[in-house]
Amino acid sequence: MNTVVCIKQVPDTETKVKVHPQRPALDPEGVKWVISPYDELAIEAALRMKEKMGGTVTVVSMGPQRVEETLRTALAMGADSAVHIKEDLDVDAITVARILAKAIQGLPRDLVLVGKQAIDDDSGQVGPALGEFLGVPSVGIATKLEVAADKKSAKVSRQIEGAEENLEIPLPAVLSVQKGLNGIHEPRYPTLPNIMKAKSKPLKAQALKDLGLKPEETAPRTQVAEMALPPPRKAGKLIEYETPQEAAQKLLTLLREEAKLLQI
Repeated sequence: MNTVVCIKQVPDTETKVKVHPQRPALDPEGVKWVISPYDELAIEAALRMKEKMGGTVTVVSMGPQRVEETLRTALAMGADSAVHIKEDLDVDAITVARILAKAIQGLPRDLVLVGKQAIDDDSGQVGPALGEFLGVPSVGIATKLEVAADKKSAKVSRQIEGAEENLEIPLPAVLSVQKGLNGIHEPRYPTLPNIMKAKSKPLKAQALKDLGLKPEETAPRTQVAEMALPPPRKAGKLIEYETPQEAAQKLLTLLREEAKLLQI
């Protein structure tokens, strides 16, 4: 089972982010970068399929030089090889999918996995768009996956509003992985021996020109007009009281006269 996993390097959820002073983007200064958590689950799903059915796992990512560290982490988890599209571009999800599709086209693959969404922009568009550009079926928010023994089809369950949808699709295909896919809730941690082995595993760097993409093909379809941190929350107010009735009366007064939330 040859699986390609597309991963994205994102700011750690515990990192205090800032807006770039000169453009509508996050300021990378001082940010700790990690694999997007849903992408980590996709790597884990691919590794479990490899352990069960054989084959290879290839990870693909796009970004500046620092993305190599993220790819090495994926290799230390157990992936066999990696492809780094070494471009630092401010592009939208559709353009990212177009670039990833070009990089994936020449790779052996029965299945392409992505996280259902990246935790920085939360768009969830790369998976469906990737399927479109590759010309294969795509299934979003997948929670169950059963690959046929001949590796030519798969049964997939996905979340829909208020229910679960069961599909049978031909392979190759693209799946957007949800937490809990086949019971996977946490990815494995790289062991020290695997971290050492990852240093010698193949990691191929490519540029857009290597993929044969024209400038007009990589132009973003959307642009971020403005980015700002949410305004700081006001401090809460502590109500002092002697009886519950007094507390309720003071709360009603504050909601009506100060917060202007009540009309009574």
